[in-house]
Amino acid sequence: MKNCKIFKCKSENTNEDCIFCKILNKKAPSYKIYEDKYVYAFLDISCDIEGHTLIIPKKHSCDVLDCDEKYLKQIIIAAKKIGKHFVENCGYDGFNIVHASRKSAEQSVFHLHFHIIPRKENDQIKMYPELEKKDFNLEEIANKLKLN
Repeated sequence: MKNCKIFKCKSENTNEDCIFCKILNKKAPSYKIYEDKYVYAFLDISCDIEGHTLIIPKKHSCDVLDCDEKYLKQIIIAAKKIGKHFVENCGYDGFNIVHASRKSAEQSVFHLHFHIIPRKENDQIKMYPELEKKDFNLEEIANKLKLN
């Protein structure tokens, strides 16, 4: 049995307290956009941006670090498929794929999920804040973070 750092999973496939597991188990409603063997995609109920879609693995995992690679690959394949559909068939010009892993990154639901945000030219949506430029030593940082 896997344990998440935020809470203990009841089993490898579900968590009784997880809203996304409840959606997968049809114990909570959702507006399905896409589904296959590995993932389920549905509209975000926040109603903040038209078409805001969440993609989740059908196997419970807390975040990217906790997710089985087979499921993780299928999430990004589904994100591409959904984004392509939004652009080619639904009148959008592009899309953002947004994700947060862990509380410090502002993850709010601790079942791995990616947001697909459909976009239109000049929609006035600001996905990324304008941050003040810092004087970092990029060589030093690269040496610290380099994957050997």
